[in-house]
Amino acid sequence: MLKSLFRGWVVATAIFSFNSTAFAEEWFPLEVDIWQPPFNADRSRVDAVYHPLEKASKEWRICVSIPHLKDAYWITVNYALVDEAKRLGVRLRLDEAGGYNKLDVQRAQVNGCMSKGADALIVSSISADGLNDLVDNIIDEGKPVVDLINSISAKRITARAAVDFWDNGYQAGEYLLELVKGQFGRVLWFPGPKGPVWSASGDQGFRDALADSTIEIVSTEWGDTGRSVQAELIEKTLDRYDDIDFIVGTTVSAEAAVDILRERGLSDKIRVLSYYYGPGVHNLIRRGLIAGAPTDKQGLQARMALDIAIRALEGETFVRHVGPKVEVITRQSLRDFDVTTSIPPKGFRPVFSFNDWVD
Repeated sequence: MLKSLFRGWVVATAIFSFNSTAFAEEWFPLEVDIWQPPFNADRSRVDAVYHPLEKASKEWRICVSIPHLKDAYWITVNYALVDEAKRLGVRLRLDEAGGYNKLDVQRAQVNGCMSKGADALIVSSISADGLNDLVDNIIDEGKPVVDLINSISAKRITARAAVDFWDNGYQAGEYLLELVKGQFGRVLWFPGPKGPVWSASGDQGFRDALADSTIEIVSTEWGDTGRSVQAELIEKTLDRYDDIDFIVGTTVSAEAAVDILRERGLSDKIRVLSYYYGPGVHNLIRRGLIAGAPTDKQGLQARMALDIAIRALEGETFVRHVGPKVEVITRQSLRDFDVTTSIPPKGFRPVFSFNDWVD
């Protein structure tokens, strides 16, 4: 057994524990996957238990850049970042670019925030490669960059807090196979925008799960995760294809599909799944209108990203690639599901800073 003792961490057989139980009632200890080696493409991982710092040593200034706040997935991220900044006692500024077609906006926002004296960057990139030069510049300045959720391709990132969306797609596909029980099924598939790593990975995972199965992906439709874009894609695809059994896609796709199917009188004929999670999907699963959805527990990914950034700034030991465990939520499993991992409190509205350092 390998044992190593660091400040604040004990590492023993891939189990990580903080030496205080002061916040045991909070979101931790948390069962996670740790990629070994970090960022490997084979999804080689070990089980671990994660505990964050109890408090930051100073009011570090953290910039966060995310693609948008057009769906509740990212509002959950927003809430978790702000709440964790309060717990840790650091300052935080958050920018959202407005959509996956706004790379120029995200680049300007990253440059603008970091130029105002930030100590570190947490980034969910719009594209795999579109911020790599900025990441290199920030790393050259000696400032940490933590990749959150979207898996940027930059080679020099400090760390990554993210699941592999292959898992989301694969688990959605496996659950679909459970539903059809060996019967034939026809699926319309809406994996999200082309360009980001997460949607490409989700698409591959979904296809891998359904390979050599009785399920046919009739059409794959890519598009931004705005409601209007996804609704238009669904409408046009339903106009082209008859005899569809399932619609599977993003949270926005699934929520839009429920409304469209009701309007067309198809709710009893076509079942809906999402391949990630949010408040709308949660409510529709509870009502039996969405069959189920994997959750990558994006709120927990956000909290770990902030903890990792602070650890890097303070010279503490940190894991370089970690993510919570993905699980499928159905109407039957809702009772045992900790919703705080994946949806914000009722009534939460976007917050763009906490204890901001810029006038």
